[in-house]
Amino acid sequence: MKLPKEKLLEKLNKKIKTCQKCGLSKTRRNAVPGEGPARAKIIVIGQAPGFNEDLTGRPFCGKAGRLLDKLLKIAKIERKEIFITSPLKCFPPGNRRPKKEEIEACLPYLKKQIEIINPKYFILLGEVAFRVFFPQKRLKDFRGKLIEKGKKIYFPTYHPSAGLRFPKIRKILEKDFQKIGEFLDFRKKI
Repeated sequence: MKLPKEKLLEKLNKKIKTCQKCGLSKTRRNAVPGEGPARAKIIVIGQAPGFNEDLTGRPFCGKAGRLLDKLLKIAKIERKEIFITSPLKCFPPGNRRPKKEEIEACLPYLKKQIEIINPKYFILLGEVAFRVFFPQKRLKDFRGKLIEKGKKIYFPTYHPSAGLRFPKIRKILEKDFQKIGEFLDFRKKI
């Protein structure tokens, strides 16, 4: 008998929370599997949990998360309707950029989440998320553009944390999320 998607995600989350595949398991407080409906049509993928995420075990719950919430409003996307996660499930100490071997250790979890949820739309936040799906390409060449690959649609843009540091990037993020909203609204009408 096949388990429902919700149960499959629950089982996977338990695995993620007890994972010992890399050194981050020794320094984390909480692994952050991600959250959202098991049947989400949209998946939002960031880089890695930050300090607040490590404390709570929830994705995008700090300052970058508050900006993401504002960006989602611009796109007319409700957070409760999307699945939010990242390639890395544990906080890299000092909020440093994830190492290649850490991403490789964690990647099977992200792939399994995608397999279970089977989203149609992917919003990729930042270079790390983008390179997971397009390893030979650069975010700067594709940011703000829709990319169709297989039967999936990818929309890469900057990470909200960059928008917190640089007002110019925040404006770009706002325009990108407006574009995402217009695209999704158009898709609903056809």
